[in-house]
Amino acid sequence: MTVLEDRIAMAECDDESTLDAMFDRLEPTPEGYKVEIVEGTVYMSPQRTTHWQITLGIIMQLCAKYPQARLMSDVRIDYPGHLNGFATDVTALGEGAAMTEKGRWRHKDVEFVAEVISKGTAANDYGPKKTAFATAEVPVYVIVDPYKGTCYVYTQPKEGSYVTRTTVDFGDDIDLTGTVVDLVLKTDEFPRG
Repeated sequence: MTVLEDRIAMAECDDESTLDAMFDRLEPTPEGYKVEIVEGTVYMSPQRTTHWQITLGIIMQLCAKYPQARLMSDVRIDYPGHLNGFATDVTALGEGAAMTEKGRWRHKDVEFVAEVISKGTAANDYGPKKTAFATAEVPVYVIVDPYKGTCYVYTQPKEGSYVTRTTVDFGDDIDLTGTVVDLVLKTDEFPRG
């Protein structure tokens, strides 16, 4: 198959098949890297210690509400929009969450997403990913920015955007008791930088 034939075939596929083909071509992913596709563009990000410590801290706190089987990190979930296959830093699935026939989790079952930004991909977290999460009606989306020492909490998705944005500095609590998550996340141990 020529490059042109390959591109034409991909253009004629549905988004899920195209995402599958794109991810298949990216295997194997180099160790220590995370791969996502945002609006059809491939992003490969190295994992940093600060990033992982914050991610793990959030997951450990979410264990108070969610069983391990409904918490994940860096697992592909396809979201609304053109070619959005995200491997979010933290995802919490609601009770009764079910996998598709292809063995993937469904975005409609996602209750919480957290992204710890990296300098190279921060624009995705603040832009197209936030829009995709709101469109998918993910009830709670948290962006953790270790460079600023700040968290941004987005709730109440409506018509492709979030109605509420709350800013929380590292050291202060993220109060999610009025949401489906129904707990408080501590940020006092989140490292900076």
